[in-house]
Amino acid sequence: MMAVVRPSVVVEREAPRPHDLLWTTGALDALRSPSPLPGWVDAAWLSSAPLVVRREQTSPGLVPVGLRGMQRHQRHAAYLPTSAITRRTPPEILARTRAWEPWGDAAGHVCRRALRTLAPLLDELPWPWGITGGAGFAIATGLPVLRETSDLDLLLRIPHAPDPAILQRLSRRFDELPLRVDVQIDIGHGGFALAEWLRGGLVMLKTRHGPRLVADPWSAAAP
Repeated sequence: MMAVVRPSVVVEREAPRPHDLLWTTGALDALRSPSPLPGWVDAAWLSSAPLVVRREQTSPGLVPVGLRGMQRHQRHAAYLPTSAITRRTPPEILARTRAWEPWGDAAGHVCRRALRTLAPLLDELPWPWGITGGAGFAIATGLPVLRETSDLDLLLRIPHAPDPAILQRLSRRFDELPLRVDVQIDIGHGGFALAEWLRGGLVMLKTRHGPRLVADPWSAAAP
């Protein structure tokens, strides 16, 4: 098993955002689920596995979260009271601290090599970037959830319309790697896939009120 990393939380006053990892004590009792929890969700697992913030409108005091298991198909949506959150790890913290370096040769080393290649390029961008998905989960926990065939999921926070040429050059570098790199662009009131935007035409903007097809995500009014 990989060494467990515990990246520091940023300012606690900030509200959780999609893709943040949330840590809590007594998660099994605190969770609110619209359907019965699956069998793989137990107190032992939740003591090591954080919850992933989802994008959904909720009642005040609740955060929409996703539970991940060891297997790709093990996913479950639930809600967590904000009062139960003890720590928050945003994707940017994993990138900024180079938290993937202690992995060694454990499963997921293809993602690790890709991060070593991409990190200097991403650091030069004028926007914050972070690691999400299975790679982010594995880096933050030390849990061996990655496979050699796993994608590398990244996040770019771009609040204003960028120069497309910058992202086109970056995308070409992704194509040179031996794995699929999936980049989500977060614009504050929603998020969408970089690859979809670079193709042109309408993009699927995911918001807390559901997905919307838009021509220009940055000019689309916040729901």
